Amino acid sequence: MTLAMAQPTARTEAKTEYGRFVTFEGGEGAGKSTQMKRLAERLNEIGYRVVTTREPGGSQGAEVLRHVLLSGAVEPLGPKMEATLFAAARADHVDQVIRPALVSGAWVLCDRFADSTRVYQGVDGAVSPGMIELLERVALDGVRPDITLLLDVPAEVGLERAARRRAPGERADRFEKDTLALHRRRREAFLSLARAEPSRFVVVDATLSADGVETAIWLAVAGRLALASKGG
Repeated sequence: MTLAMAQPTARTEAKTEYGRFVTFEGGEGAGKSTQMKRLAERLNEIGYRVVTTREPGGSQGAEVLRHVLLSGAVEPLGPKMEATLFAAARADHVDQVIRPALVSGAWVLCDRFADSTRVYQGVDGAVSPGMIELLERVALDGVRPDITLLLDVPAEVGLERAARRRAPGERADRFEKDTLALHRRRREAFLSLARAEPSRFVVVDATLSADGVETAIWLAVAGRLALASKGG
């Protein structure tokens, strides 16, 4: 089953309310990390327990693979190997961090998840949809986002932002260094995923001010996931 066909995560815990899983997707420089932190703060303010995490990475094993993947060391081995290592990192992340947090009743906010693999490794057809689907099924093991916030920004704007945030002398990572044309195709691929699964995706105009994006995200999450204050 592909992400586009997936149903919302099943809630089977009897004693503890199953948490909610929110993923942030988008191209380089879209502001995912900033907005994830802002959403976490707002959820905490009304009494929700929140776990923030990221991909690649998020767990001890996955963080080791993050360094290898973003350094570009795997690139010479080809896109299939790269996709396989992303899946391995995701499997560890799901098992060690995401699933336990959800079972405990926490909200999990994740900067990138499986949709990024579908776009970054699949956009040029370098990795077949069948292989990506198989890797997803193994790595996710039934864990699916309740809502995916796609922060949409023109590729050239996002790359300019990404360049500004780098420290002096810091080089672009494995994906930031790709051509503008490829970044544009990735943007269109994300939007195509959102069109295919509107019940899960919310597309947010990330060219707005940071406050404007935060408000749009809050309204989307509150509306779709029926937020209520948990304060005593």
